[in-house]
Amino acid sequence: MAKKIGLIAGSGQFPIIFSKKAGSGGFSVYVAAFINEAEQTLIEHVEAIEWMHLGQVKRLIGFFKKNGIKEAVMLGAIKKTRMFSDVRPDIKAISLVARMKSTHDDGLLSAFAGLLEQEGIIIKSSTFLLPDLLAEEGCWTKRKPTRAEKAEIDIGWHIAKEIGRLDVGQCVVVCGGSVLAVEAIDGTDATIRRGGKLGNGESVVVKVCKPNQDTRFDMPAVGSQTISSMHESGAKLLAVEAQKAVVFDKEEMVMLADRFGISIVAISGQYNMTAS
Repeated sequence: MAKKIGLIAGSGQFPIIFSKKAGSGGFSVYVAAFINEAEQTLIEHVEAIEWMHLGQVKRLIGFFKKNGIKEAVMLGAIKKTRMFSDVRPDIKAISLVARMKSTHDDGLLSAFAGLLEQEGIIIKSSTFLLPDLLAEEGCWTKRKPTRAEKAEIDIGWHIAKEIGRLDVGQCVVVCGGSVLAVEAIDGTDATIRRGGKLGNGESVVVKVCKPNQDTRFDMPAVGSQTISSMHESGAKLLAVEAQKAVVFDKEEMVMLADRFGISIVAISGQYNMTAS
C-alpha cells in the first residue's frame, strides 16, 4: 500500500518536480491546488487534486482529512499581489488572520502550518524528498567573481539578511557599493530587472535565506529564469546561500550563465568573500 503525502501547490515547477519524485518513491500524492497559481499538468502526476481559491482553509483541511492525509508539504510560489485581488477567505482563514499581529510571509505561513498541525496534518520540509535541489557550495561557472564583485557580495549579503530579518524579502541588487534594488512584493525577477538596469552591466544579485526562515516553506529559489532576467537587465553575478536555496534547472542555468558571462556562486552564511 502506497504511503500518502499531501501537497499544497502554488505556481512554478517545484510542485511538479516533487510529485514526480514522490510518485517514484512510492507515495500517493494528494494535491490542494490554488486556482490561477498551480499548473494544470499537476493532475498527470498525482493521485487526486482539488482546486481551490486562496483562503479556503476549511476546504483544504477537509480534502486532506477525507483522503487520510497526515503529512503534507507547501510548495510553489503565490503571487503576493494576488493577495489583494483573488482571495476568498473562509471563517477559518479570517479567524487565523484576526489572531495575528502581523501578516508578513513568515508569520502567516507559520500560523497556517500551526493550524494544520492542530488538525493532525504535519507540514514537512519542502526538500525532504529532494535534498539534491539544495545549492551546493562553490562557484558553478567558468567565470569567477572578481575582487570588486566579492566586495559587492559582502555588502549585498548584509543588506539581504537585514531585509530578511524584517521579513521584507530575500534578494537585493548592488553595484558600486550602493543598493540598487530591494525585493518587495513584486518578487525576485522584478527586483533583478529594476536593479540591473541601474547598474550599467556591472550589478550583483544576492539572494539569501531569511535569518529566522522556517525551511519548511518559502526557501529562496533560483533557476534558469533568474539568469535570463539577469542577462536582460545586465547583471553580472548571482550569489546564493549554500544549502539554503533551492536550485531548479541547474545544468541549463549554468549553461546560460557561461554563455552570457555571468558568474554564479553559492556561499555559506559564515563565509567572508573579501577574505578569500
